[in-house]
Amino acid sequence: MTDPALVASTIASTLGMRDAGDEPLEARLKTFLRDEHLLLVLDNFEQVVEAAPVVADLLAACPALKVLVTSRVRLRVSGEHEHTVPPLEVAEQEEAASVEDVAGSGAVRLFVARARAVKADFALTPETASVVATICRRLDGLPLAIELAAARIKVLPPAALLARLEKRLPLLGGGGRDLPVRQQSMRDAIAWSYDLLSPKEQPLFRRLAVFVGGFTLEAAEAVVGGALDPGVDPFEAVASLVDTSLLRQENGPTGEPRYRMLEMVREFGLERLAASGEEAAVRAAHAAHFLALAERAVLEPHGDTAIYPWLPVLDDEHPNLRAALGWLAGADDAGAFLRLATRLSQFWYLRGHFSEGRRWLEEAVARAGGAPPALRAAALYGAGRLAHYQGDDARAVPLLEEALGLARCVDGSWLTPTALLLLGVVAEDRGQYARAEPPLQEALALYREGGHAGLASLTLGHLGIVAYGRGDLVRADQTLEEALALARTSGDPSPRSPSSGTSGWWLASGATPRKPPPASRRRSP
Repeated sequence: MTDPALVASTIASTLGMRDAGDEPLEARLKTFLRDEHLLLVLDNFEQVVEAAPVVADLLAACPALKVLVTSRVRLRVSGEHEHTVPPLEVAEQEEAASVEDVAGSGAVRLFVARARAVKADFALTPETASVVATICRRLDGLPLAIELAAARIKVLPPAALLARLEKRLPLLGGGGRDLPVRQQSMRDAIAWSYDLLSPKEQPLFRRLAVFVGGFTLEAAEAVVGGALDPGVDPFEAVASLVDTSLLRQENGPTGEPRYRMLEMVREFGLERLAASGEEAAVRAAHAAHFLALAERAVLEPHGDTAIYPWLPVLDDEHPNLRAALGWLAGADDAGAFLRLATRLSQFWYLRGHFSEGRRWLEEAVARAGGAPPALRAAALYGAGRLAHYQGDDARAVPLLEEALGLARCVDGSWLTPTALLLLGVVAEDRGQYARAEPPLQEALALYREGGHAGLASLTLGHLGIVAYGRGDLVRADQTLEEALALARTSGDPSPRSPSSGTSGWWLASGATPRKPPPASRRRSP
């Protein structure tokens, strides 16, 4: 990811924290970690280095916390200890060096191992040992550069490889003097490997750089298919880049192969993409693909365990979905931006990405003033629901009321009773029982009219809680018994429980009245 604002929420999500509650997320993160003995590893932090104060604050508040950061730039925060990772060692050039002496260096061992992966019979000989050592030295012992070079042993013997390398380094040198030497050489190595790709492979490589966090073959075909000649198998085209070490293959959540670029390789690809003049078209195709994916991802419960089969897919594609949202936010198609944000509302809710979801949804609504009322209403409802689960009811209520007003303009909108139900729940949670009852009663009537027995039983349950909170225990029991009976006959698992009576329902459903009746009017469950 590249958004510094998401660092705290990503750490919290990784630790299993829910982004909910009245207290700011960073404060709750400090509380969570204060007494924990943990090593927190933050990789490629140069992409989000503006979030360095978040790391410093965590370290100051959590004495047992240790943080290991990999970055191309220092964080420049208190308590930072810099450790420079050196290149692999390469023996100095010696005319009489034996094969054993050359093979002892880490750089040469890596080269040989990677060369044998593409050419099983490769071996150091008295003739090639010094050439391989020179190649490793020219690459400054950088592991990625060595891997990229060794992958070409399949088509270029060591002497030819060294000749090509020596021609490219002077041409592609001259990087910024303030950059580490390894970065200057890495750029040379990647550019050299890129130039060795065929004219058919180069457009594919630079277009694939648009993906963040990896991609599937389906996504590659949809987004960069125009870079392939007719009749070319996308798998073979992608596999050719895997062979050159420019892509890595891994297994996705469903067993489907996914492909990923190392971040430095991807940065180079994005530079080439921008220089090609294709970037806008490729990013638009990327956004269109992930909008279509989000619209196919139906997040509905299946059975009592509420399994959402699309969730692992959306988890894997979350970085790509963020990139698509970011592109659409700056593009002219505000409608597509709103559609994608709205489709992801349920995903953000289920995964606890409340702050992120609210930010995208509210921005999308603001940009798409002329969008259809049904779409705007759904987005406003999603933002209001996330605000409520963060404890920000001061913001949730106006969002939900605006969503309700728009939904009423759409005949038969599912959102009208849904918004009414949540407005009632918000008031119920705040102990405002008199205010909660009217929207819950209206939602109940609409659910019954539409034949939605499960949702009607859920609404009845909340009305029972409201009656209990107001001290009307007779009505509470009657309403909750009706909710239980309707839930059992509807087949909806929501508020069903073998228990009966007031306490049975709200304990089973996870709901608890904010303000119980006076002690003299309570009764034992």
